Amino acid sequence: MIRQEDKGTAYLFQAALILLWWTGLILNENFFSAFQFPGISSTAFYSFFAPDLILLVLLSIIRGYKTSKVIEYVILGGFAYGTLMCLNLSVLSRGGFLPSTLMLLGAGFNLFLVFQKSSFRASSSQSFGVNALKTFVQILCIWSITLFVIPQVLMSAFNEHGMTSELMKYVGLFMFVLASGLGLISAFVMVKKGKGTPLPVDQSNQLVISGPYKYVRNPMAISGLCQGVSVSIFFGSWSVLIYTLIGGLIWQTVVRPIEERNMLNRFGEKYAEYRESVSLWFPGLKAKNK
Repeated sequence: MIRQEDKGTAYLFQAALILLWWTGLILNENFFSAFQFPGISSTAFYSFFAPDLILLVLLSIIRGYKTSKVIEYVILGGFAYGTLMCLNLSVLSRGGFLPSTLMLLGAGFNLFLVFQKSSFRASSSQSFGVNALKTFVQILCIWSITLFVIPQVLMSAFNEHGMTSELMKYVGLFMFVLASGLGLISAFVMVKKGKGTPLPVDQSNQLVISGPYKYVRNPMAISGLCQGVSVSIFFGSWSVLIYTLIGGLIWQTVVRPIEERNMLNRFGEKYAEYRESVSLWFPGLKAKNK
């Protein structure tokens, strides 16, 4: 279960990101243009400002300091309405895919916060074949969305295609292969030793401390971040790099504490000892991350 201080941090982080986003829209014309819907006036776009400020920013700040399920549902409702409106605008205008994608991510994040009790469940199957197939489907879907679809949406919105040299393409490709290899090996060990899958909603039944997990606690997070950076290098995209770094920051400050507390509840002292002895990010360094 998520401790209230963990959820408070998540909502404060959300409020800060939305404020930074609106600041960028107001101060930078290119940034503003990247988030527009074709044929929709700037006046219509700014009609989102007051609802965002009240329903998403202000209520997120209040929820950051005051525990309230009602406020969480109101914020989720605000994201749901905004997401449906953006998706409808994208269909009508045949554009504006970046703001629609952003709203979908925000809605998903708030669904996770509100319904966190259902977000962590042990796999119902301990069959290697079944879990391997589920993991393959998970990887295919997650990598396709996070490493192809979203970067393409970002680069299209910011006109960043073809902005790198051949050398950097090879560097990015080499880094991507290494990072993907780490992710695949980590997933295999999770399925084989953990008798589950990497996803929290279908997680391992056993604590995994072998393979890459012997050296770092979250090799799949490292893999994902390195994959994102390698994509940004391959295409020469600053927007993909910033997207990757923000994703890593969210994972480190919001998702990681929730995930580690769940592991501590499930595996107790054995996981506590593992967390004390194995580093989070850097192999060979004794960890004190809590």
